[in-house]
Amino acid sequence: MGARKHNRAEALKEARKTVAIAHLNDVPTSPYKMRLVADMIRGKKIEIALHSLRYSTKDAAKPVYKLLRSAIANWEAKNEGKRVEESNLYVKEIWVDEGRTLKRIQPAPHGRAHHIRKRSNHVTIIVDSRVANEENN
Repeated sequence: MGARKHNRAEALKEARKTVAIAHLNDVPTSPYKMRLVADMIRGKKIEIALHSLRYSTKDAAKPVYKLLRSAIANWEAKNEGKRVEESNLYVKEIWVDEGRTLKRIQPAPHGRAHHIRKRSNHVTIIVDSRVANEENN
């Protein structure tokens, strides 16, 4: 590996030490519905995001709430000795990818069949501290 690639890889490795990532795979909700919930919390502070997910009427908010709690726990494991309340954590990135689609057939009148597509998705959340970003920039 060249020096430039090596330096870039080391810089990325250092940047990843402060952020916490959490994945949730094969959630049985359509990606469109999950993206509505993801857009609701993208870029928000952790406290505001948790409250908005907790009291949201959307069914897709419940797994995202649990995933955000997991991302916060991952951040605490990486940054021992630091308090979440003082760290100014926020949802740095959240994205929803399409998972596998289960294909089913529903009987219809006159001997026909309707195709049912049961969609699923994968959600990824990255949580970071705004203080750490300001120090690096």
